[in-house]
Amino acid sequence: MQRSGSEEADWFEAWFGEDYLRIYQHRDETEAEHVVDLIARFLEGRDIRSVLDLGCGAGRHSKALCERWWTVGLDLSAALLKIARREILDAPYIRADMRELPFASGSFDLVVNLFTSFGYFEDDRENERVLVCVCDTLRPGGTLVIDFLNASQVRSDLVPYDERVENGVTIEQTRAISPDDRFVEKTIRLRERGKEYIERVRLLTPGDLERMLEVAGFAIAARMGDYAGGQWSEASPRTILFASRR
Repeated sequence: MQRSGSEEADWFEAWFGEDYLRIYQHRDETEAEHVVDLIARFLEGRDIRSVLDLGCGAGRHSKALCERWWTVGLDLSAALLKIARREILDAPYIRADMRELPFASGSFDLVVNLFTSFGYFEDDRENERVLVCVCDTLRPGGTLVIDFLNASQVRSDLVPYDERVENGVTIEQTRAISPDDRFVEKTIRLRERGKEYIERVRLLTPGDLERMLEVAGFAIAARMGDYAGGQWSEASPRTILFASRR
């Protein structure tokens, strides 16, 4: 697959591979079930026949979604998709860039983008392009759910450094806000393996996200702050937005 921009791999292409899988073998499936339960409650009574799990990773949310609706998972990481396909043999998984969705217009009733799988691009025009593509792939009146970090909570509760041992590897994590105040950056060092990776996610406020969604063709339906559906505040652990294609 060709990359946009420079020939150097984007950080997410380098990081979401074999080392990521070795370190994070066990993600919280209960958490995944909670956010899917929240989505189902909010959309209760609506006819949902097709779902896209955008940025599905190793498929923990797809697994919970498939228990309710027919679901397609899409991700750029071949390594993570390999795990997803092993978990759910009959679910369709597609490797593609979320800026170039390989679906016909109006293909889905629901698109979900969960656990901060957005805001990865340096240029906001690329992030906006994702939302335009998602809007097109939804049927009119269809719903997009974005489960994103809470920028204000990240800034106030940032842990500059921690380390732990997973599967015999010491993982050192250093976190900081970028000098331009636009990104939260995490450096992951695998001490025994002599490797280092970077995560960089755009610090978008709920207002930023809502403006981007509206420009892309969405109407905001709800804003929540946690997987129980609690009201959003600056201290909330998450920013969860429900938006409908106009």
